[in-house]
This record gives sequence, C-alpha cells and structure tokens, in this order.
Amino acid sequence: MKTKITNSALETTHLGFQVGLLLKPGMVVLLEGDLAMGKTTFTKGIGQALGIKRTINSPTYTIMKRYVHDENKLYHVDLYRLEDVNSDFDLEDYINSDGISVVEWPFKVKDILPKQYLLVQFESLGSDMRKITFSAQGEYYESVVKYL
Repeated sequence: MKTKITNSALETTHLGFQVGLLLKPGMVVLLEGDLAMGKTTFTKGIGQALGIKRTINSPTYTIMKRYVHDENKLYHVDLYRLEDVNSDFDLEDYINSDGISVVEWPFKVKDILPKQYLLVQFESLGSDMRKITFSAQGEYYESVVKYL
C-alpha cells in the first residue's frame, strides 16, 4: 500500500498520468471514494498517458465511455447509478478485454470483479487536497504501487 497527497486537480491528473504510464493492456483500476473526490480527474491523467486526445469526462449517466488512441483502449466505467447487477451491460467483457478498464464505484458489482486489480481510494483533506491510497491485488499491480 502507498499513499500520496495531491493539493490540486492538476496534481491529481498528474498522478493519474504517472499511473497510466505503468499500466498494460488488460489491466483493471478500481476507484473508490465519495462524489467529487477526483476519480474522473485521475482518470483524465491515465487517458493522457495513453495518448488519448478526446475530453475524458464522467460517464455517470452513460455508465461507460470508450476511448481509443492507436492500440490503446480505455474503458471508463462509472457504476454510481447502476441499480441492478443484472443490468451491467456485459461489464465483464470490458473488464476482461485488451483495454485498460477504470471502474468507479466498483464494489456494486464485486461478484464480477477480477481477482487482480489496482485499488485507488480517494479521501478529501479539505478544499482540493486529496489523500490517494493505492493497494494492489496481484504481482504486476504490486510493482505498479512500488514504482509510484
């Protein structure tokens, strides 16, 4: 486990960028934290590291957004509004794909989550300050946390 403190949205984006540089196709990043904690801001940084030029914004109402740049695929999933796990639109297909999956509010579907993932937890320290904690499930994910 490793903890980082960011003091602004820009720093949160930069931290996401650093993580994005360490991710490989097929990896899953789970984001946990209250509303407006910086989860989508962090995901923007991951997208930048993957070379994605499109604006990355919250998929709260659409549940999932797909971004592609060259061979890089980013699936940004927000399960906040998901009411029934059976309405998950084959979420497993995205999580078990050759893209990088970033899932907000992941524990609404804990039964279909992979055994290996990077868990990123967000906590407010006031204003734009965030405490961001990284936990790994799986050997390669442990190396990601180590290099942060």
